[in-house]
Amino acid sequence: MRQQTVFLGAESGKRAPVVPTQPGRLRRLTIVLLSVVLLLVAVGVLMVQSASQVVAISAGRHPLEGVLRQGGYAMLGIGLMFGVSRVPTALLRRYSWLLLLIGFVLQVLVYSPLGYEAGGNRNWLRLGPISMQPAEFMKCVLLVWVSSVIATKWRLLDNWMHVVVPILPVVAASMFINILGGDLGTLVILALLVFGCLYFSQVRLRILAGIAGVAAIGIATMTLMKPNRVVRIMHFFEVDCLADAEHAYAGCWQTLNGFWALANGGLLGVGVGNSTAKWHWLPEAENDFVFAILGEELGFIGAMTVILAFVVLAVVLMGLMAYCQTPFARSVLGGMTVWITGQMIANIAVVLGFIPVLGVPLPFISAGGTSLLSLLIAMGVVLACVREAATAELAEGRVAVA
Repeated sequence: MRQQTVFLGAESGKRAPVVPTQPGRLRRLTIVLLSVVLLLVAVGVLMVQSASQVVAISAGRHPLEGVLRQGGYAMLGIGLMFGVSRVPTALLRRYSWLLLLIGFVLQVLVYSPLGYEAGGNRNWLRLGPISMQPAEFMKCVLLVWVSSVIATKWRLLDNWMHVVVPILPVVAASMFINILGGDLGTLVILALLVFGCLYFSQVRLRILAGIAGVAAIGIATMTLMKPNRVVRIMHFFEVDCLADAEHAYAGCWQTLNGFWALANGGLLGVGVGNSTAKWHWLPEAENDFVFAILGEELGFIGAMTVILAFVVLAVVLMGLMAYCQTPFARSVLGGMTVWITGQMIANIAVVLGFIPVLGVPLPFISAGGTSLLSLLIAMGVVLACVREAATAELAEGRVAVA
């Protein structure tokens, strides 16, 4: 029989630290987790500054705009990550429906006068001086909300109806709002995230297969509703950008310049700040194609080091799942693993030309405050689960000292 433990914090009013104090594997995994996340964020600030500097100067803006903007979001996000890590997961579950409501309101506001279109997608919202992407915020919201629903229904997950309702209708509604704005990339990542939550919550495979089938049909249908997405996908399958020179200045421009940037990097790279592709050759150099700039400036070794960091992050999250045994924690860690890994693979696959351009940012590295804040807040939820797992182990005297 499954067991669930809910923590409201230490009765003395003093909560356990974010990093477990007791020596052992849980402490080591937590330290590695924080180290890798902070490393990726630092690399992101560096690469955003490098990739955006030329555009900023040519537009008459501050040459350090990239590091100031992305660094500011990084500092705020890290603060929020540690702040959320101190919040009891019971409190997060209690207010998950309120977070969901706020997320939906922000998504709908995109189609009001406050919303605007950028890069062919209407998924941006301007609130005074603040510009944000509600779809990115919704990833974190759905991670918490879906995990809360799973934790509430964990004894009923063998019944497909309790798995589907209310998760599938709510997620479908969020995805539908995204596709109306043309945001196919976020649509795919949301589907992967929710699937990860369900899979690692040990939902039966036949139920997962049915949900995956419905999701695939839904994504295909929603994609066909946007002609520009259909054209982009058809172009990917019909045109060989490396062989068809006539398309070099049209649909292949971004892909080809991404290829050339990576090729120019060689083994060791041309050095930070020395990219040529960022000189108005590569569109979205600081966003969706930041990996191409990273590969050019840091070379094959630098690019592979970043990929290895993501692999280590996924392995650590899976390792922490062995200690975080509550239904909410397993769902959060599973969803977070699939979210980060899936988004990383999608972004790099686009740069390498393996899949059509989706507009998916590289986690922790691509420019974008909402994306970075959403990821770091979600990582704070992970740390909250780890902190409670460490408290439980200490209370039960099961801490294994290395």
